[in-house]
Amino acid sequence: MNATLQAVRGTLASASAVSPAFAAQLALPLFMHVGRRMPVLDSDAPTMQRARLWEAAIPGIRGRGARVHVHEWGDGADVVLLVHGWQGRASQFAPLVRELLAERFRVVAVDMPAHGDAPGRATSLVDWLDAIRAVQARHGALHGLVGHSLGGLATLVAAAEGVQVRRVVTASAPADAAAVFDVFADRLGMDEQADAAMRDLFARRYFPGQDPIARLSAVAHPLRSPVRTLVAHDAGDRVIPHSEALRVRSALPGAAVLDTDGGWHARLVRSDAFLDAAVAHLVAPDAVGTKVVLDEAPTGRGR
Repeated sequence: MNATLQAVRGTLASASAVSPAFAAQLALPLFMHVGRRMPVLDSDAPTMQRARLWEAAIPGIRGRGARVHVHEWGDGADVVLLVHGWQGRASQFAPLVRELLAERFRVVAVDMPAHGDAPGRATSLVDWLDAIRAVQARHGALHGLVGHSLGGLATLVAAAEGVQVRRVVTASAPADAAAVFDVFADRLGMDEQADAAMRDLFARRYFPGQDPIARLSAVAHPLRSPVRTLVAHDAGDRVIPHSEALRVRSALPGAAVLDTDGGWHARLVRSDAFLDAAVAHLVAPDAVGTKVVLDEAPTGRGR
């Protein structure tokens, strides 16, 4: 544990001893703050440099407006949108971009607010949903949505809320917003009272009159046919546990499955297993599903 994280954990523990509500006031800005940005790997730079760039305006979690950077390749009729996770960036999908271009898709990938090349310092899952809708507003119905981690949850929620898409692929995704809060609270060592107070503060401040935990859930609002889904997760994921994939799959009994065992979270989307399964899922005829279960980690391409 680094010194900064240890100090934050100590501060929140002291604040919670005084008042869980006080600890929540301190923790909520940290929950929405995005830290150091992921760099572009040298191997991914040529792919990113070939992209056409545009920007989309979205409301932003505070309603003051935010901007996302959009990268686009190819000119195919079928559009596949790639959605990164927390502290990720569009360039993580460069290996998949190359695979999909070979299949003649038009490929779109977004840098969310405070991520990649997009401006800002804070964001929330709702910004992911608004960015997905902004891409659909420009391109119409999507052929595919591919999301990693928080982006995976966003793709499931967006499709359940009406974004028009034929295929969904998730990698390392939590099943609902409650799991996102759980990961954050565990990392910061928050006790149950402070965690509950922060969730309540988040709901009151940004979702007045609503329950965001109930809304932002792939389990409470599962996708229905004809949307076909592939759920990929690594058994050794230390960020989002594999049990989250089991929760998603329980709500989507017809979903295709990819399990790996490489100890991967971010690196899952660069593995041969994921690239092969995702492309196969996206190109398969509508009447054909793809079910892949791997007990051992394959050698990864571009890792």
